[in-house]
Amino acid sequence: MILLVAFIVGFLMAFSIGANDVANSMSTAVGSRAITPRQAVMIAAVLEFLGAVMFGSHVVTTITKGIIKVEFMNDPRQVLAGALAALLGSSVWILLATVWGMPVSTTHSIVGGMAGFGIANAGLHAINWNKMASIVISWVLSPIVGWLLAYTVFKIISYVILRKSHPAMAMKRSIPLIIFTTFFIVCLLFALKTLKMQFDRALGWSLIIAAVIGVLGTTFFRKIQPAGSDEYEYVESIFKRLQIMTSCYVSFSHGANDVANAIGPVALVYWIVSHGNVAQKVGVPMWLLALGGLGISAGALLLGARVMKTVGEEITQLNNSRGFCIDFSTASTVLFASVLGLPISTTHVVVGSVVGVGTTRGVELVNVGVLKNILISWFATVPVSALVSAGFYLLILRFI
Repeated sequence: MILLVAFIVGFLMAFSIGANDVANSMSTAVGSRAITPRQAVMIAAVLEFLGAVMFGSHVVTTITKGIIKVEFMNDPRQVLAGALAALLGSSVWILLATVWGMPVSTTHSIVGGMAGFGIANAGLHAINWNKMASIVISWVLSPIVGWLLAYTVFKIISYVILRKSHPAMAMKRSIPLIIFTTFFIVCLLFALKTLKMQFDRALGWSLIIAAVIGVLGTTFFRKIQPAGSDEYEYVESIFKRLQIMTSCYVSFSHGANDVANAIGPVALVYWIVSHGNVAQKVGVPMWLLALGGLGISAGALLLGARVMKTVGEEITQLNNSRGFCIDFSTASTVLFASVLGLPISTTHVVVGSVVGVGTTRGVELVNVGVLKNILISWFATVPVSALVSAGFYLLILRFI
């Protein structure tokens, strides 16, 4: 019965992640009209599932996220109740935020859920406050870095391509560098963050793959000719194709990396029931990854459009070149943070990047009202998830 409940709650958490975090991968493509919302959720559903099943096992699952001190994770009964409570607390908050249309960090939600369980179980001294401080820092760091990089990248593209007297010719000259740089960053990020490769090996493979794709991509894109006299339309059509590719990568990578947020605590419950003891790190069976991938896909299909609309359309107006800058800046920021070991939220980076490209045309073109609501939801994520989780923990403890 406990396992059945854990599977249901884990699926609910995965559903919540798919419903909210799908905006990270597809919102800019939808906002810039590269693809329709229906196409976006269909693509995201498939790629999130494939990423979760194919590469989710490469993500080492640290169950407590470093929030609860190890000495307070010894009693199997309490840990079991805490894992279920953390999933429930996180799911409730993420679903509420999704219905509200607000993008929130699902990782921060599960951190809040774990913190709520720890405080309810042993008090404030059970929490690793240094780790919690790093999470708070990421609330500020992530959007600022995303904003600065997106602003800079779009300014460079404007200077090198869009403001030239013949932007189509400038675009053709820039294609090899754009393709190589883009795929080098996404390959290196995937190798480091998802496959957990050593840096030198990841760097070598990324250079080779980016060079091959750069040659093939340049050959393909240079065959595309302007449909009419509007050179800007031609430039946007190239960025449209690039943006669809980067959005697909982000979606696939998200499924691989974030499925552990939903399935990690379930794997812990499965371990406790099977072995009768607690482990700080546990492996995730393939069938559990499939359950998580299915939940993420279902969430993306059924509720993904809500948050996607907020990020892609309501903060500022996007086109394909701006959307590409957001995707490129997000991947670059997450890559640099991963290499340096800095805590950073992909959701916060995406929003910061959207604001960054919006402010290149003037602050007045950014919807401050929507931003205010997003900020409120960010700062509410950890405390609300913690409170709900604490309540569920005390309730569940009575029945097991």
